[in-house]
Amino acid sequence: MYGSAMPGNGLLETSPNYVINKAVAARFQQLPQPKDKVQVMYVWIDGTGQDLRAKSRTLDFIPTKPEELPVWNYDGSSTYQSQGENSDTFLYPVAIFNDPFRLAPNKLVMCETYKHDHTPTGTNHRKAALEAMTKAADQKPWFGIEQEYTLLDTDGKPFGWPKTGFPGPQGPYYCGVGADKVYGRDIVEAHYRACLYAGINISGENAEVMPAQWEFQVGPCEGISIGDHLWMARFLLHRIAEEFGIVVTLDPKPVPGDWNGAGAHCNFSTQAMRENNGIIEIEKAIDKLSKQHMRHIKAYDPNEGKDNERRLTGRHETSSIHDFSAGVANRGASIRIPRGCAEEKKGYLEDRRPSSNCDPYRVTEVIVRTVCLNE
Repeated sequence: MYGSAMPGNGLLETSPNYVINKAVAARFQQLPQPKDKVQVMYVWIDGTGQDLRAKSRTLDFIPTKPEELPVWNYDGSSTYQSQGENSDTFLYPVAIFNDPFRLAPNKLVMCETYKHDHTPTGTNHRKAALEAMTKAADQKPWFGIEQEYTLLDTDGKPFGWPKTGFPGPQGPYYCGVGADKVYGRDIVEAHYRACLYAGINISGENAEVMPAQWEFQVGPCEGISIGDHLWMARFLLHRIAEEFGIVVTLDPKPVPGDWNGAGAHCNFSTQAMRENNGIIEIEKAIDKLSKQHMRHIKAYDPNEGKDNERRLTGRHETSSIHDFSAGVANRGASIRIPRGCAEEKKGYLEDRRPSSNCDPYRVTEVIVRTVCLNE
């Protein structure tokens, strides 16, 4: 099969006459790296607002902060971000991570994208998000995002599913254990360790309700860093799955019918919410969110709600896309107050509306503008 991993021998079959041997590739990765050379991979969001691109360069120093890194450029006409006659698009480094593939001292760099005139590209939502976070910095907004995703075989079907028909109904798969209940755990564990090595603030992972569906959590992160960390965690997930010949999809409803969709639930709090009697501030925030429901829906997936229409149906642990709701421990509500927060009268709220393919910069920006800046 095209792209199928062959167990036990480290081979990846790609065509009848060509086979990639991972052991051979590993030999070259073990070659000594010159002490005065560092490989740096620049990572950015392309014109789809969902997919990531990356390319590498050699530097003669070890960067410790984004400001030390040179601005670079790429062909934006090949990433849906410019016309061919004026295609140079700029990469502005904004966050540095350790590289779990090439290892230290090599680095991964998250970048913002700018057009030829140095104005933001259409999918550079980080710049506006940073402006909002700067204005609200005194309120110390914290975020945690629960990123759900689905593993697919190269034929587009969920990994581990029968090639004809469907697996048994949902029920035994959530946080399941056993070869008949979970598929792709090796990818999940590799991703978890790679995130820790990279310096991403990953806080956990678990198998989800639909078989071949998983979740990892990033946070708590303050301000703009949640977007930087989540986007780089997504990059690592795609890159690691590539090693296994598996595809990752962030589609919010990858399998139609009686199967759970995929979201990116956003946990949010300000310092006032985290202090004693913060429940009052949580309730104020929910009231503000209730008055801006459609504004948030449009910001919570790359297609202004069209993707989430397939997911937010009021079924499968979701609220209806058309209505705003809130409740304690209610996974069918737009906003859930965790039971522990209600009992302690402080903590955070969970916005369950963002789709799995959302841009975390847009999600966190609109939450801050609504709740913190009263815009």
